[in-house]
Amino acid sequence: MTSGDDQAYSDAGHTRTRLPETDPYGGAPRRTGRSSSRSLVTVVGVVVLLIAAIAFANRGDNSSAGGSTAKGSHPQTSATAPTGTHPVRTKTGTIPSGFAHTEQGAQSAAANYAVALGSAEMFNTERRHEIVDTVYAPEVAAARQSAMDSAYSSQEFLSNIGLTNDGTPPKGQMFVSRVIPAGTKVVSAKPDEITVEVWYTSLFGLSGDASKNPVTESWYTATYVLKWADNDWKISSDQQKDGPVPVGRDQKASTADDMTKAVQEYGGFTYAR
Repeated sequence: MTSGDDQAYSDAGHTRTRLPETDPYGGAPRRTGRSSSRSLVTVVGVVVLLIAAIAFANRGDNSSAGGSTAKGSHPQTSATAPTGTHPVRTKTGTIPSGFAHTEQGAQSAAANYAVALGSAEMFNTERRHEIVDTVYAPEVAAARQSAMDSAYSSQEFLSNIGLTNDGTPPKGQMFVSRVIPAGTKVVSAKPDEITVEVWYTSLFGLSGDASKNPVTESWYTATYVLKWADNDWKISSDQQKDGPVPVGRDQKASTADDMTKAVQEYGGFTYAR
């Protein structure tokens, strides 16, 4: 499934975690900005662009179920309401597969692929190769492997986000890289090629008392051009941009112990429309 600031969706207020000016985990003041997650996006994006020439997906008319407004009524909720279609029941490794040859199937595939590509497993060489081979079309997978191997093995990059040279966190700390899709949208559709946008929030950082890169939250939109290959949807090209970012609300940042427990105890989801 996909795949690190706000979560303001309901009147009750699903809200983001807002980090204070000082490091909530103790020690030196936290680094400003979101350099950890942005470093990952920049390094991977630049390398992939150089050797694979990722194209910006053209924005066409939204052919998916967008929220419609009936006369004299409030906007309908069809764009985000569950459709009743069952999630896929098959997997390739740990990644859901066997998506329906429909727009809905493409949206589900895109959301799940975003989760996989944004996971901490991408920092493990063997798992990264499995993920890339699973989610990308055969004709682009080799180029993606080479680009991502270069990016994820950069010692400077790993050092900047607080990981050791082999991509593991320091002793006593937990590395968090998790993508949570907020929604999907079909931008354009052909019988065997569908462009899908996935709007998601990302958690990224190190959880632990000695962490100088505490877990932060960011918002992005990924655009995937999916092609039908080997009886499934596969990514043929992709691009990412910042936002839309909801307005933040005041919440006290959790302790390192609470954050670590949450990551350990709350598993991810299989996403399906």
